[in-house]
Amino acid sequence: MPSTVEIKRIGAVLCDEARPLPERFRALFTLRNLGGETAIDYIVECFSDQSALLKHECAYCLGQMQDKYAIPKLVTVLKDTKQDTMVRHEAGEALGAIGCNSVMGILKEYCNDPIIEVAETCQLAVERIEWLHSKEKQKESSKNPFSSVDPAPPLTEEDLVVLQRKLLDEKLPLFDRYRAMFSLRNINSDASALALAEGLKCSSALFRHEIAYVLGQMQNAAGIKQLKCNLQQEDENPMVRHECAEALGSIAAQECLHTLQDFTQDKEVVVRESCEVALDMLQYEQSEDFQYADTLVKLS
Repeated sequence: MPSTVEIKRIGAVLCDEARPLPERFRALFTLRNLGGETAIDYIVECFSDQSALLKHECAYCLGQMQDKYAIPKLVTVLKDTKQDTMVRHEAGEALGAIGCNSVMGILKEYCNDPIIEVAETCQLAVERIEWLHSKEKQKESSKNPFSSVDPAPPLTEEDLVVLQRKLLDEKLPLFDRYRAMFSLRNINSDASALALAEGLKCSSALFRHEIAYVLGQMQNAAGIKQLKCNLQQEDENPMVRHECAEALGSIAAQECLHTLQDFTQDKEVVVRESCEVALDMLQYEQSEDFQYADTLVKLS
């Protein structure tokens, strides 16, 4: 286990705004993997950063770490209307990922936030926590092959046609559609990736952004065409375009490289920064490097 001094050195890399963003992202994920209060303190420090993309990723990592120590700061970020929508959304999702009943009050309060992406996120977080403490949860034993903490559990259904129908049915509760989404992701085939890609045409920006995220997790080239389409649409929500860019970086095909290079000068800062980070991820995926979160090794 790294010493406190080593964790502080990694934290210094994360918080150094003069360093390239991809380098800071690698430091962030190194801290996420190490865990502990010192690591969280450095991640939390970045919520005053200029980059909404980095702050959003910090909130995501705090949720994945599932450490209650981060809850007070995540609540503060959710409440802060001066923060970018994607940062507040991710703070709400992180509170749902940590899964404590103690945050139900604040999440329910923000289920009616005027920003629809924040409201929908808090609604999902409430339903996830309710599910965690339900009898249904005790009966289910589904495993997540991607080892991520997701905003909704997968369904036990395995029929692609049924799952896609639920995924695209905008009359169903968003939580149910998310469950279908993660079921399709876990199947992880060309057919399930294509079914998911159809979700990038749905009306909810939050939903489209999550579709892009899971397509990136799958790293299946079948999703490239629709991901590129949404990234290329200038009128698409920036949080969706950003997630499409990062997904293309994870898939790491050659055509992804050219697309990402084309958008490194996009007018939206979060899209430009996402392409920069995605190109670093693509380079990692095409390399023989042992791990992406390699800051500790580099500092050593």
